[in-house]
Amino acid sequence: MDFKQLEAFVYVVKLKSFSKAAQRIYLTQPTISAHINSLEKELDTKLIERGTKYVYPTKPGSILYQYAVKMLNLRDDACCSVRNYNKELKGTLTICASTVPSQYILPKVISAFREEYPNVTFNIQRQDSEQVVDSISKGLADIGFCGTDTHSPDCVFESFTEDHLVVITPNNERFHQMQAGGMKSDLLKKEPIIIREEGSGTRKEMEHFLSRAGIDIGELKIAAQFNDPDSIKHSVSQGMGISIISKAAIEDYENFGLILSFDLNGISMDRHLYVVTHKSNPLPFAGEVFLNYVKMFYDK
Repeated sequence: MDFKQLEAFVYVVKLKSFSKAAQRIYLTQPTISAHINSLEKELDTKLIERGTKYVYPTKPGSILYQYAVKMLNLRDDACCSVRNYNKELKGTLTICASTVPSQYILPKVISAFREEYPNVTFNIQRQDSEQVVDSISKGLADIGFCGTDTHSPDCVFESFTEDHLVVITPNNERFHQMQAGGMKSDLLKKEPIIIREEGSGTRKEMEHFLSRAGIDIGELKIAAQFNDPDSIKHSVSQGMGISIISKAAIEDYENFGLILSFDLNGISMDRHLYVVTHKSNPLPFAGEVFLNYVKMFYDK
C-alpha cells in the first residue's frame, strides 16, 4: 500500500468516478483502476462498488477512506513541517477570488492562517469566476478561489469545500404560506427574478441547476442583474423579485427576518468551491504552505 494507491482511492470515492479521479490527479483511467485493484488484492476485500452512473465505497471501503484521508493529510502536514523547519515564513501572496469565497470563505481561513504565520500578507482581488481562472492562467495571481470548474488546460482545480444555493424571496405572507410545501421549480418562471452577472460561478451553477429542473434561463422573467450578492439580497428584501444565491451569503438577512430561503423541491443545489493554481508555474513557498493550510482547514 502506497500513497499513490491511497490518493487514487480517495479521489475515486470523493468524485464517485474513475474517469474524474483520473483527470483530477493527472493519471490515466487504467492506472486508477490498477491502483484500486492492487489495494483490493492487498486487503483481500472489495473496496468499490461500480454502478451504472456512479461508484460507491463498500463498507470496508468506507473504513479505509477515513484512514486514507488522515494518512494523506498527515503526509502533507509532515512535508509542510519539514520545509518550515528553521524558516521564518514571510512574503506577500496575491489571491484572486470570486464573490462568495472572497466575502464569506477567505476572511475566516486567512485570519486563522495569520495567527500562525503573521509575517505573510495578502493582496486579495475580487473577480468573477472566469476572471479568476484567466488571472491564474496568465500568472497574474498566485492562487485563485472560485465557484465553478471551467476546465482550463492551464489550471489545476481542487475542490476544498462545498456550497449550497437556495432560492430567496421577500419575507411576506404569500411566501410564508409556501414554506410548508416547499418551493416548486415552476414558480421560478412566474416570478420576477434577480440574477448574477455572466462569468459568475453562482450564475453558471444556477443555470446548471435550472437545466436539471427543465428550465431554460430564457424562460425567466429577469428583473435585474447584479455583480454582488449584497445588492441582490437588498433588492429581494425590498420586493423586487426572487433570486438564487449562496446560502453562506444570506445568513445575515435571513437571521434578521428580511428574506426567506427555500430549497427547490426535488433538486439538490449543492456545488463545489475550488482552489485554482497554475499547472506549470511553481508557487512561492508561502503559497504552498497556505494551499496546504486551506486543504487541512476544510478537511477537519
